[in-house]
Amino acid sequence: MDETRSPAGRLVVEVGRTADRLRSMGVARLGAAFEPEPTRAAAARAVAQRLANAAADLLGDGHRAVPVVAVSAAGDQVAVCGRDLFDAASVSTVPSGVVDATLTDACEALLDLRRRV
Repeated sequence: MDETRSPAGRLVVEVGRTADRLRSMGVARLGAAFEPEPTRAAAARAVAQRLANAAADLLGDGHRAVPVVAVSAAGDQVAVCGRDLFDAASVSTVPSGVVDATLTDACEALLDLRRRV
């Protein structure tokens, strides 16, 4: 089976591509005005929060706010939260269909962010 076709494999690919895209942007561009979020970095943080919430849901944990980091760390924040989601999916006891749907939703959020920034 091609691992990039599985939801978990696709998540790894999408997290990597999105984090790399954000890391390649200059600080000025990441911090510039961007609709509907205030900045591209804020849009990245919103997706990171979505990934963190999804990981918490898979583990049965409560949601916690991801920290506000420097705009230059937007790509790293997405990468860390994406890895946390991957790890949570690997050990989650929820039904596999729910895990797959959660990962697919996360991939769509990452793809949407990458297309918009």
